[in-house]
Amino acid sequence: MPTRDYDSFRIRTLTPHLGAEVDGLDLSQPLNDSEIADVRKAWADWGVLVFRNQILDREAHKAFGRYFGELHVHPMNYARSQDPEILIVKTDANSPYTAGDAWHTDVSCDEFPPMASALYITETPEGGGGDTLYADMCLAYELLSPTMQEFLEGLTAVHDGALPYVGAYKSTPPEGGYPRHEHPVIAVHPETGRKVLYVNSGFTSHIKGMSRWESRAILDALFEMIATTPRLIARVEWEPNTLTLWDNRCTQHHAVWDYHPNSRYGERVSVVADTRPAGVSA
Repeated sequence: MPTRDYDSFRIRTLTPHLGAEVDGLDLSQPLNDSEIADVRKAWADWGVLVFRNQILDREAHKAFGRYFGELHVHPMNYARSQDPEILIVKTDANSPYTAGDAWHTDVSCDEFPPMASALYITETPEGGGGDTLYADMCLAYELLSPTMQEFLEGLTAVHDGALPYVGAYKSTPPEGGYPRHEHPVIAVHPETGRKVLYVNSGFTSHIKGMSRWESRAILDALFEMIATTPRLIARVEWEPNTLTLWDNRCTQHHAVWDYHPNSRYGERVSVVADTRPAGVSA
């Protein structure tokens, strides 16, 4: 069971299994080794950590991300002139879409998908809304029947960046196209050893070795289970100057666009994993 006791800060859990608010750290200042170790432990315990009342510039934001590893460059940043390690997340009255408005794991189309993402929101909608939902993919696996667990283990799925970036966002792909890679349907978390349901409606196009209708039926059933099982979900209510860190290896998230025509603004850094998602037999 995850702990609720850390030497460097206090936490308030969002659910019994996923999500915690951290109180007692100023992320604008360098963290010492003990604080970093506690953050990493809490992150492993709870999957989603919320840090409120943080005043961060971009360098402090990136410095926090680097406690976990090398920063990721988003595939869509190739055509943007901004800092490549910063992904701007901006929605206003003129936006044709809002980023993340579907259940997904960040950039799972990469060969080495981000292990962590840290989104810093500075502007929230005037009338409320704009929350982010997070779903526990370890618990999702555990809620499957033993028969379904056994069936899915050993299967491989294709994750295709063209699905959201071209299909939903209508962006122009770079030369050679957006990333497209294969990952196990059931992965093993490299730190906790827990099994993870590792398919998502944002990027997963199909399961290899199956007919189109077979793959579609299985994926749609899994996506429906994720979207309609409240037990899986923790909800983060954003306030200005809130940073939320989540573990992409064992969670999915959904940004709720319920605030049009109001605005929301944030910036995200992500951390590249040093290993590919590994299957049960790996």
